[in-house]
Amino acid sequence: MEVSHFAIKDWSEDDKPREKLMLKGKDSLSDAELLAILIGSGSRNESAVALSQRILATANNLNALGKMSLSQLMKFKGIGEAKAISIVAALELGRRQRTEETLKLKKITSSKAVFEIMQPIIGELSHEEFWVLFLNNANKVISKSQLSKGGIAGTVVDPRLVFKLALENGATALILCHNHPSGSLIPSDADKQITKKMKTAGEILDVKVLDHLIITESKYYSFVDEGIF
Repeated sequence: MEVSHFAIKDWSEDDKPREKLMLKGKDSLSDAELLAILIGSGSRNESAVALSQRILATANNLNALGKMSLSQLMKFKGIGEAKAISIVAALELGRRQRTEETLKLKKITSSKAVFEIMQPIIGELSHEEFWVLFLNNANKVISKSQLSKGGIAGTVVDPRLVFKLALENGATALILCHNHPSGSLIPSDADKQITKKMKTAGEILDVKVLDHLIITESKYYSFVDEGIF
């Protein structure tokens, strides 16, 4: 049986990103074309690529798109529940991959190294979370734990739980981290108080509290760097 071959210009708009990926590789595709592959198909009046371009134009960037909920995505005409779930799942996989790549017993040599580990985890959240990095004698990260999860205004963390986990992990040092969904890098009085309390407890238990970072989407505040630790 003879197989017909069509030029790219003859393919449907929804097939072009898939064929382009197979022929030229994933790096050749735009964000809209990659998103179109996730969406699968458009509508009678709009291709998947055009729909993807419209979504990205509204979100402005992939980070903002990653923050959208299922209900927000489903407000776009042409995006039903199944397509919204595919988008959310794909972006979450990407976020988790970035997180895995930054850990792997990474040695902490600066506050920037901490930011690179924690930004993919908490930098883009719409609520506040408090995390702790546990380090060994070589200042390498041996584990990380979410200690609390709160609302937009703040979260509460129990020092007893922090040092219980430190001892269980055999950590000799730790670094405190939490995010500010507002984008503000100014530490609150509560931030300063918990830092002081943790540092005092660490001195008693011989577990050094090396720093406390406030993390936002693109920046961070280090208590040590600012000289108030």
